[in-house]
Amino acid sequence: MAKPLEASRLVQILRDEGLVVHEYKAWRTHNRNAKGTWGPINGVMIHHTVTEGTGSSVELCYTGHSSLPGPLCHGVIDKKGEVWLVGNGRANHAGLGDGDVLDAVANERKLPPDNEADTDGNSRFYGFECINLGDGKDPWPEAQKLAIERASAAICRAYGWTEKSVIGHLEWQPGKQDPRGFTMSSMRGRIAKRLGRDPDGPPAPPKYEPFPGASFFETGRSSKIITAMGKRLVAEGCGRYEVGPGPEWTAADRKSYAAWQRKLGYSGDDADGVPGRTSWDKLKVPNV
Repeated sequence: MAKPLEASRLVQILRDEGLVVHEYKAWRTHNRNAKGTWGPINGVMIHHTVTEGTGSSVELCYTGHSSLPGPLCHGVIDKKGEVWLVGNGRANHAGLGDGDVLDAVANERKLPPDNEADTDGNSRFYGFECINLGDGKDPWPEAQKLAIERASAAICRAYGWTEKSVIGHLEWQPGKQDPRGFTMSSMRGRIAKRLGRDPDGPPAPPKYEPFPGASFFETGRSSKIITAMGKRLVAEGCGRYEVGPGPEWTAADRKSYAAWQRKLGYSGDDADGVPGRTSWDKLKVPNV
């Protein structure tokens, strides 16, 4: 009986496999556990999003839509090969599939044809949505396929599984075709080779430069509005101008930032402790 990974453990194994990982909004507590079980875990399922664009795709997978609430997976893999974590727990990604397929995955046997939809897969599989239109024409960059390989291998390594525990949605649920554009047999071959060697280790840290306009604050100028601007920059993690992924926000960071948002006059969703969600036209700062 394989138990779900803790959120911090999932982040660690993905990074140890060489992946750039983004923690999106409140992903660590975002799930559909109230609607069904989460676990025991038996495998990893790969999907394509039928969307384009990283920002909108990640938000869709986090929030979902009126007929299917999010999270719609656990992680989104973008075209650059970076992983955006959007859910931790049960997610609406697998749906009902073939119980014989689940049995084959659990026992790492050859997959039978998926000809039934009689078994809940949302409780049993980690799901990765990969940004692709799924039309057979949208390309799959090597960086993205490498990230699929790495993410799958990371979870297999954590549980002691082989590549046979990784399947595509099209192998689980009748009528599905994702992922379209490469074969799951070829991807399992890549995962098997990766599992035969040590993890790549965490990626090199991003290079940073001072953010544009930093010199303005270094001159010692002071006023109420400049102080408010400076606090905002610090709170948003802009003490450095990023050339790589953004700062990671812990629960303590979000709690502290939410308190600061409320002091500036924000409320509701605008004071949720998530950087970059509010607009400057609503920022209440003293007149000078």
